[in-house]
Amino acid sequence: MAGLRPFKLERHFALHEFSVKHNLAASDCEPLSQAGLLELADEGTRRLWDELRLGYTESQGAPFLRDEIAGLYRDTGPDDVLVCAPVEGIFLVMNGLLESGDHVICAFPGYQALYEVARSMECDVEMWPADERQGWRFDPKWLEDHVRPDTRLIVTNFPHNPTGWLPGAPDLARVVEVASAASALLLSDEMYRFTERDPANTLPAACDLSDRAVSLGGMSKAFGMPGARIGWLATRDPGIIERLRTVKDYTSICSSAPGEVLATIALKSKEKILERNMALIEKNLERLDYFFDKHPSLFYWDRPAAGTVAFPRLLGGHDAAGLCEGLAREAEVLLLPSQVFDYGAEHVRFGFGREGLDEALLALEKYIVTHGL
Repeated sequence: MAGLRPFKLERHFALHEFSVKHNLAASDCEPLSQAGLLELADEGTRRLWDELRLGYTESQGAPFLRDEIAGLYRDTGPDDVLVCAPVEGIFLVMNGLLESGDHVICAFPGYQALYEVARSMECDVEMWPADERQGWRFDPKWLEDHVRPDTRLIVTNFPHNPTGWLPGAPDLARVVEVASAASALLLSDEMYRFTERDPANTLPAACDLSDRAVSLGGMSKAFGMPGARIGWLATRDPGIIERLRTVKDYTSICSSAPGEVLATIALKSKEKILERNMALIEKNLERLDYFFDKHPSLFYWDRPAAGTVAFPRLLGGHDAAGLCEGLAREAEVLLLPSQVFDYGAEHVRFGFGREGLDEALLALEKYIVTHGL
């Protein structure tokens, strides 16, 4: 689409991600190895893998995979699921359900695709700001005050990227009520679901709370499988699913056959995979607590309640982009500056879902000491 601006976060990753030694900006959990994942396969899924033919798959997604995905929801069934690449799902919703001039409200800061695709379609996109003074809360009262008769879509992202903020169930219920009262669709980016520090705080999926909601999920974050390129959209509105299927005929047509089988194996073993990933997250968060306690004059840190990323504030007037460029060039450490989120110059995104955090923090600390920061 001619109106799409460069995706700043992805361009920054393209420049640095595979050239630095220490990636402190990654948003996924430690990626699974294919061999390790296949060890978790039961007899049925191992047969699927061994007998896999590399032909086209069903456009909506393999039935066996949609069965497993539906098991993540309360009231949403296999026919309510459309398998796609995660970012493709955002493109499908925007192009399938919006028209030029529609009013769209999007949580901000956030993943650029969640607002950029709508903006490129000449929608009237309004940002719903997080309140850093309240630990990055998205206040439902702001949403109530800003919906309009022409509001077509409300876009949320909980657990939130890049801040790690997680609303309570009452706040989420109010968001759903506001969308319903306005007759607006709700796109709920739930890519970081199942990374809550306390599983009791896992929110219900939006698609289970409203038949006018679409939940975006996938294997990239909590399940440590970004390379599988498997995500999905879930909604209980059959008209929406049909429209999304129609648009997908113009994008990927169908998903990767190997990716669908690997995702099925992982979802059947989700408890083991999530336990492994959450143990690493907890260990890394303790190390980040110690690191930020040592550098109170450089960083202000809001410990995230969920997710694999955080968005600490830089103190002392330092420019985020300048710091990140220096780190990548001199210390081979990758952090994301707030400029890639169109959010000023005073924050950096840390990722803490992967192995190697200790070595990365040592390299970061050496740079801090060397430059007297």
